[in-house]
Amino acid sequence: MQTKKANIIRWILLFGGIIFTMSCRYMPDMAEWYARTIYPPLSSALSALSSLFPFPLMEVFVVSLILWLIIYPIHLRKKGIRLRKIMLSEGEILAWVYVWFYLGWGMNYYRHNIYTRLQTSPVAYEEQHFNNFLKDYTEKLNTTYQPSTQIEKEGLKQYVHAFYANLPISYGLAQPKSWQEPKGFIFTPLYSKVGVLGSMGPFFAEAQLNADLPAIQYPFTYAHEFSHLLGVSNEAEANYWAYRACTESSSLSLQYCGYFGLLPYVISNASYLLSKEEFKAWIKSIRPEVIAQYNEKNNYWKERYSPLIGNIQDFTYNLFLKGNKIASGKKNYAEVISLLLSLQEKPTKQ
Repeated sequence: MQTKKANIIRWILLFGGIIFTMSCRYMPDMAEWYARTIYPPLSSALSALSSLFPFPLMEVFVVSLILWLIIYPIHLRKKGIRLRKIMLSEGEILAWVYVWFYLGWGMNYYRHNIYTRLQTSPVAYEEQHFNNFLKDYTEKLNTTYQPSTQIEKEGLKQYVHAFYANLPISYGLAQPKSWQEPKGFIFTPLYSKVGVLGSMGPFFAEAQLNADLPAIQYPFTYAHEFSHLLGVSNEAEANYWAYRACTESSSLSLQYCGYFGLLPYVISNASYLLSKEEFKAWIKSIRPEVIAQYNEKNNYWKERYSPLIGNIQDFTYNLFLKGNKIASGKKNYAEVISLLLSLQEKPTKQ
C-alpha cells in the first residue's frame, strides 16, 4: 500500500513539474516569476552543495547517467524483465532529468528578455548610430591595449561579484553568493576540441570555465558564465554583461579584456553592415598589435579544435538554442552589438 501511494505521489510530482515547465515556456510572466522567486534560493542551495566538491558535479552526473542508461537495461534483461517495462523505466528517468534541467536553471530561457525587464525597446538600425559606436569602440580598444593581461583571479572574482551585486534589482538577476565561483572542466581537451570556452551546469548551478583559456579571454568568459549562473540565459545578454563588467572596471587590463572580448562580434556585425572598402578601412584603423593578438588567439584555438566533433557540437547546440526560444541560435552571441546600441545609457547601479 505504501509503495502504491509513493508511486502515485512520484507521478504527480513528475507530471506537475512537466506541466509547470510547459506553462513557463508559453507564459513568460510565469517564467519571470520563477526567475525572480524560485531560481535565486534554489541556485543558492544547489551551488552551496556543489561548492563542497572541487570538480563539476554536472559532468559526473551526465557521464553516470549515460552509463546507467546503457548498463542498467542489460542488467534487467538478464533478470528476465520485459523490454517494455525497461523502456518505461528509462523514459521516467529521462523525464525527471528534463524536469530537473528546467527547474534547476533552464526555465530562464523562457523569461522576459532584457528589453522587457529594463522597460525599453531595441533601437532600429541607423548607419550613423552604428558608425558612432564603431568609432568610439575602436578608439577605446586601441587606447586600452595591453601587451600582457595577467589577471589576479581572486581580485577578478571579488570585482565580478561586486559588479553583479550592484546591478538594480529590476534587472532580474539573482544576487551572487560568496561561494559561487566557476569551476574547471574534467574533460578539458574535449571542450577545447569543440571550441567551448565555458558553460553553465544547470543541474547543480555550476558555472564552468575551460582551463585552456588564455589570460586575455579569461575575464570576459568569467563574467559571461557568471551572468548565466545569476539567471541570464540569452547569450547576447551574457556577452552584454561581460562587456560591461570588464569595461567599467578601473583596471586598464580588465577594460582591454572587455573590448578584446567583444571584437569577434564587432567584426561580424561590421563585415555585414559596412561595404568592403569601409570594412577594410576600419580593420586598418585597429592597432596592429591588437590584430596580432586576435590572430594569435584564433590560431591558439585552431590548434586545439577538431572540425569533425566541433561541427557536431555546433549543429547540436544551435538546435538546442532554437528549441529554447533563442530563434537565432548560435548567431545570438553576435546580437550583443544590438543590445549595446539600444542600452548604452542604462545605469549600472541602483
